[in-house]
Amino acid sequence: MEPIARTFGQTDWITITLVVSLLFPIIAKSIYYPRFLNFIILPFNNKYISTYTKKEKLFNWFHFLMSVFQVINTTLFIFFIWRSYFNPTEAKNPYIFPLLLAGVFLFIGAKTMAQLFNGFIFNSYKTFNELIFKKLTYFNYSGIILFIANVFLAYVFIDSKITIIIALILFFAINTIGWIAVLNNYQKFISTYFFYFILYLCALEIAPLVIMGSFLK
Repeated sequence: MEPIARTFGQTDWITITLVVSLLFPIIAKSIYYPRFLNFIILPFNNKYISTYTKKEKLFNWFHFLMSVFQVINTTLFIFFIWRSYFNPTEAKNPYIFPLLLAGVFLFIGAKTMAQLFNGFIFNSYKTFNELIFKKLTYFNYSGIILFIANVFLAYVFIDSKITIIIALILFFAINTIGWIAVLNNYQKFISTYFFYFILYLCALEIAPLVIMGSFLK
């Protein structure tokens, strides 16, 4: 019997990507177990936010590990959207995912730096630090939803548009909960800088989504 040459297909690198991404929350759970348990129930209980917002810095190892997990799965989910809706032929290019990953990482990093810079401009670095921490915490949690969606899109309901829509609804629902929490906790601060807050929403929240949608097309 002659050996059969096996090509390295898309499912192979997607499997590797999912496994690698899963290592980060596993490490986070093993090192920060109590914190991880509070994080898992985030949408149903604000104990994580109330416990860690003020006593933890924005840049800490638990936050870093969950952010890497989120960035990888956000990128993979964007890849599935692109493959399902826009350009399935171009999605076969092996360089597409690394380019998307670099783009998402740079985008989130630049956006976070811009938000922190606003804190220096308005002499409210501590407030902005807490605000960004809360937003990114919910954003990181939504990475769990995207991970589950990616598994379904890769192996069960392959490139299913319904799965993508359901995942997007849950993704935006979780992040909307985060935004509501931010608005409730910082009403006085936002009302003081309401005009600049509207500019912030347009420049750093809405415009990037429009740009990303245009890029995918």
